[in-house]
Amino acid sequence: MKTHFIFASESATGGHPDKLCDQISDAIVDRFLDQDPRAKIRAECAVSTAVLFLAARFSSTATVDVAQVARKVIRQAGYEHEDFNSTTCSILTSLKELPPDDSRRFDERNLSDEEMDRIHVKQQGTFFGYACNQTPSLMPMPIMLAHKLAMRIDFVRQQKLLPYLAPDGKTQVGVEYRDRKPAGIYSVGVAVTQLAGATRPSRKLFDDIRQAVIEPVFSDEPVRPDEQTKLFINPEGVTMLGGPSVHSGLTGRKNAVDTYGEYSRYSGSALSGKDPLRIDRVGVYASRYAAKNVVAAHLADECEVQLTYSIGSSHPVSVQVDTFDTGKLPDTEIADLVKKHFDFRLAAIVKEFDLRNLPARMKGDFYRRLAVYGHVGRTDLELPWEKTDRATLLGEQ
Repeated sequence: MKTHFIFASESATGGHPDKLCDQISDAIVDRFLDQDPRAKIRAECAVSTAVLFLAARFSSTATVDVAQVARKVIRQAGYEHEDFNSTTCSILTSLKELPPDDSRRFDERNLSDEEMDRIHVKQQGTFFGYACNQTPSLMPMPIMLAHKLAMRIDFVRQQKLLPYLAPDGKTQVGVEYRDRKPAGIYSVGVAVTQLAGATRPSRKLFDDIRQAVIEPVFSDEPVRPDEQTKLFINPEGVTMLGGPSVHSGLTGRKNAVDTYGEYSRYSGSALSGKDPLRIDRVGVYASRYAAKNVVAAHLADECEVQLTYSIGSSHPVSVQVDTFDTGKLPDTEIADLVKKHFDFRLAAIVKEFDLRNLPARMKGDFYRRLAVYGHVGRTDLELPWEKTDRATLLGEQ
């Protein structure tokens, strides 16, 4: 196992075309579930130049104007430019209403244990949850810092601290590890776009981003950039506008950004644009919940929980744990504890996290907020799978 290495992870701002598509897809999920918590909905979109293509398949009593939902998200993301904006962009839709699926219109809060066993998954796949003690959120440091930079870029643009910034941007942080512990910041990369007619020269942009974005983000971090840290701020020069007019976007193309920044394994399935009865979405949340509680219980310094489901099963066919030689107990024993204290059946996950009712409780805006800055490890949102309420039970063994 590597002990000394450099690892970098990236994030993206809310105006990045891929993240724009993720937010539109999840905003549509929110709108359906807000009106009808038992809705079945899949939504995906692609965007390029001044055209957005949106496909949705649904079975629901809700009435949703998906094009208007998309235009609202585009406007919220800050696109008000001549080449791409919420008013003039063309939106092509492919919508299909599916037959009612009574097998999915149950209230999980009232199911007996036997009834939960009869709720089977309709997808197959292997899903990974990861946690480590590198940060207070029990996330790998590179992705956590990359997300903080992306959030800060959006903040300074929205608050007009740097009013010339356009919505599209990306970040990257490289962390130097010694004995598998963060020891220094090797590199910080920031790529931002600027509004036409308001661009700043490279030197001014470099200083602005360093002072308004990088320094505030690292001000309270235990590991900070030093004189040896490499700063890459728009290294290719002035970039104007960006966004869909320059490069296309697609739902589900930023899985590493959504999870662990490639520091740990992750499923190949998109997380956004799916209702909570899709195991390829909620299995990721459940596995993160288990892994985080293992680390919070001090059973390991880092932990990966792997769940594998087959179509037609209610329980995962495999639950595996890997602590990368940091476990206080053998991995097989920790896996037994995880199986004992966590219920990974689909209906149990949906019930535990109240996943079908969260959009209504959050005023119709829950899943969209996950679609940028990560689905896991969030400290700005109270996510049920980020709780460590099972740590005491695990630690008592």
